[in-house]
Amino acid sequence: MSTEWTPSSWKSKPAKQQVDYDDPAELADALVRLSRLPPIVTSWEVEKLKKQLAEAGRGERFLLQGGDCSERFADCRSDLIDAKLKVLLMMSAVLVYGSGKPVIRIGRIAGQYAKPRSEPTETIDGVSLPVYRGDLVNRVEFNAAARRPNPNNLIEAYSRSAMTINFIRSLLTGGFADIHHPEVWDLSGLGSNAQTDEYHALVSQMRASVRFLDATLGRPLEDLATTEFYTSHEGLHLDYEQACSERPPLRTGWYDLSTHLPWIGERTRDIDGAHVEFFRGIRNPIGVKVGPTMDPAELIELIRVLNPENEPGRLTLIVRMGAKKVADKLPALIDRVQREGRVVTWVSDPMHGNTYKTVSGTKTRHFDDILGEVTQSFAVHADAGSVLGGVHFEMTGQNVTEVVGGSCGLTEADLATAYESDVDPRMNYAQSLELAFLVARELGKRRR
Repeated sequence: MSTEWTPSSWKSKPAKQQVDYDDPAELADALVRLSRLPPIVTSWEVEKLKKQLAEAGRGERFLLQGGDCSERFADCRSDLIDAKLKVLLMMSAVLVYGSGKPVIRIGRIAGQYAKPRSEPTETIDGVSLPVYRGDLVNRVEFNAAARRPNPNNLIEAYSRSAMTINFIRSLLTGGFADIHHPEVWDLSGLGSNAQTDEYHALVSQMRASVRFLDATLGRPLEDLATTEFYTSHEGLHLDYEQACSERPPLRTGWYDLSTHLPWIGERTRDIDGAHVEFFRGIRNPIGVKVGPTMDPAELIELIRVLNPENEPGRLTLIVRMGAKKVADKLPALIDRVQREGRVVTWVSDPMHGNTYKTVSGTKTRHFDDILGEVTQSFAVHADAGSVLGGVHFEMTGQNVTEVVGGSCGLTEADLATAYESDVDPRMNYAQSLELAFLVARELGKRRR
């Protein structure tokens, strides 16, 4: 691979999952307008996150990354954003209490508007149209006007992302994350049984601990009222990511300032491909999805290209094997990384390897498979003397019915009740919080 990099050098490489626009001039105009907009995040925030991810890789912090599989323009609403933020903050508080470690909070939010697809077109009743690639590109309705890739959607996505992160920042600085507020903790969706009673008891213990700290200090503990929050999305649409990149003042190198943590997907991680070429040149911490087809030698070469200086916090490996494969596939990858002396942050994504379709054709996941992959990942890392630095979930703050199982008892027959995702199934509010309790239990077993 050539050592010469520019923000546009990716265009000389094979580019998967890119969009075929019918008006190049319209696209060029949209990209120029996009490049002139102020950044959504700052390089200072990006560098701070990189440092924290390095700490997670060493086991000093734990990463919680979660949110929608794909955001929709219609969901850029205050009630939906604060519901999603609320459950992420609740999950992180449980993880802090269970692990005794600071938790890095990263949302799949404020930019997750594009999705990779298996086929370029979709056919219904003999009519073929471009496949829906997320609101960044086109719309989900099945008609020619909606499915046309529209360059103006790039500007719209950027605007919605900026609105979302601005609202999140306002909530957090205003005390939305304050654990002192009892209304933050709504566990009614978990029902009541032996397991959920344990969760209620844990929350009571957390509140008692907070009261003790407040009494000891003689004032409310300020760290429980404010929190840091970062954003992430898959850097799929390379024209968009390039237009959002710049060389900030007082910095060396280029930053993709559309998000704090962009990642490369499982379908676009070819070493000689356009996505790896673009990502190797930006200074952000970056993620790479690692699936069951990844070979240890390929992984080492990918790490070498994306993190040649072996910089801590630079590279996060988001492992998505599936519950039936993780125990078999993950150990060899960890072993090779350790033998080569490569510094990475390992994260478990138990969602994408556990998707299946019901008899009726509905995409879903089973809560037991999600939990099973996380639990096995902890065990594999412990056996290898390695560190699982975090988890990556697709979830929502709404009471959707898209994932079966969990203490809420959802079955395949319940999926039609409130299935809202246009792409992949997400855990609902209750399932997300329940999983946080179970992950906290795993972390508690390994407290140093």
